[in-house]
Amino acid sequence: MTQDELKTLVGQAALHYVVPGEIVGVGTGSTVNKFIEALAGMRDQIPGAVSSSQASTERLQALGIRVFDANEVGELAVYIDGADEIDGRGFMIKGGGAALTREKIVAAQSRKFICIADESKRVEVLGRFPVPVEVIPMAARQVGRRFAALGGQAQLRMKDGQPLVTDNGQHILDVSGLQVRDPLAFESEVNQWPGVVTVGIFAHQKASVCLLGTARGVETLAY
Repeated sequence: MTQDELKTLVGQAALHYVVPGEIVGVGTGSTVNKFIEALAGMRDQIPGAVSSSQASTERLQALGIRVFDANEVGELAVYIDGADEIDGRGFMIKGGGAALTREKIVAAQSRKFICIADESKRVEVLGRFPVPVEVIPMAARQVGRRFAALGGQAQLRMKDGQPLVTDNGQHILDVSGLQVRDPLAFESEVNQWPGVVTVGIFAHQKASVCLLGTARGVETLAY
C-alpha cells in the first residue's frame, strides 16, 4: 500500500478509540486529516472536538463537527494525533506541522494518547527527524547556541521567505544532529530554557497506544 493508503487505514482504525457521548481531542497533520474524514461518520455520536490547530479546527467545522475551546471542557477521554517519529517506548517527536505547543496542551488534557502513524515513523532512537522547538522570536539565536553546545544544528523554519509564525505567534527552530536517548530528561531540560515555549519531544505526554500502518495491516502497539 502507498503511504497515503496506510494513513487512511490508521485514521479509520482510530475510530475504535472514540468514546460515544464524549468530546474527542484531535491533533494536526496529514494522517490526522484522514482520521477527521473518518470521524465525520460519527459526528452525531459525539458532542464535538477540541482541536490542536486552526487548520484542524477549520477541517472539523467544515464537516459539521463542533469545536470546543480547551478551556470550555474538562478532561478528555482520548487524544488522537500523528507523530514525526515514535520509539519503542511510545516517546515521540512531534511538530512537523508547527502545532506542537497546542498538541502538547491537548495531550496533557487527555487520559489516553492514541498515536496514528505509518511504519516509516518508527525508530530505535529519536532524532533522525529534526526536533522542532517553538520559541519566542527574540530568543531564537540564544536557544540555537544552546543546542549547538549539545551537538545540534538549529535552523529557523521559514515559509514564503519569512520566518514561519505559529498559531501562537511564535517561531520554530528545527534541530538536527541529535540523538535523544533519554527523552524524559531532554524534554524537561529544554523546556526550562528561557525563550522556549515547548520542545517537540513528547515524553511526559507519550503515546498510550500506537496504531501503526504496515503492509500487513494496522499493528497495535501498547506502552
